[in-house]
Amino acid sequence: QVHLVDSGGGLVQAGASLRLSCAASGETKCISVMHWFRQGPGKERETVATITKDGRTNYADSVKGRFTISRDNAENTLYLQMDSLKPEDTAVYTCNADGPRCIATIYGGYWGQGTQVTVSS
Repeated sequence: QVHLVDSGGGLVQAGASLRLSCAASGETKCISVMHWFRQGPGKERETVATITKDGRTNYADSVKGRFTISRDNAENTLYLQMDSLKPEDTAVYTCNADGPRCIATIYGGYWGQGTQVTVSS
């Protein structure tokens, strides 16, 4: 199995930057794709960004040009660089890891515990 621990959230002013990290441990060889999800107060969970093992990325339209997802495969770590933060970015951000050889793939893969990002106006 895989254990994910995400971190790096905080309370910042609009326009500030944060970098979130997600450290993976355990049976990490199975991981092929990783995501950042977020869920704001009163909102549905959404996919913020996705990255494959070979580095292909996708972003939600709302964060495109402001957020950058990256991964260090050797260190089993996922990052989300968030720039020009807006109050509407306020949410709990959660990392996810999955792959066809991961035991938990039928459940959507593995999940971090979530880290709170709050952006004040």
